[in-house]
Amino acid sequence: MDLIVVGNRKVAVRHGGYLVYQSDWDERVAEFIAASEGVFLTGAHWEIIHFMRAYYREYQHLPNNRQFTKAVEKTLGPDKGNSRYLYGLFPNGPLRLACKIGGLPRPPSCII
Repeated sequence: MDLIVVGNRKVAVRHGGYLVYQSDWDERVAEFIAASEGVFLTGAHWEIIHFMRAYYREYQHLPNNRQFTKAVEKTLGPDKGNSRYLYGLFPNGPLRLACKIGGLPRPPSCII
């Protein structure tokens, strides 16, 4: 377990930078994690991050990559529920980064 410092808070993270305690998540923590991944969060990013957090709250599990893309398509439409759009927002893995930045566990399909 490692610690990151966000403002004056110490936040525990697991190997790979995923939060140990989901309750530590807030938008400042998300921005810190995103910056460490080279991602500058825009409204489009937040839409996917909030979608992923709502999905996890509802189903209590994380989808695989294909299910993730299909769920985004079903909820947000085909313009956003496709690999090209999602990789444009999160080049190093949309599901992995949406979960990591969103304070969720590491997806089971994620190798790193």
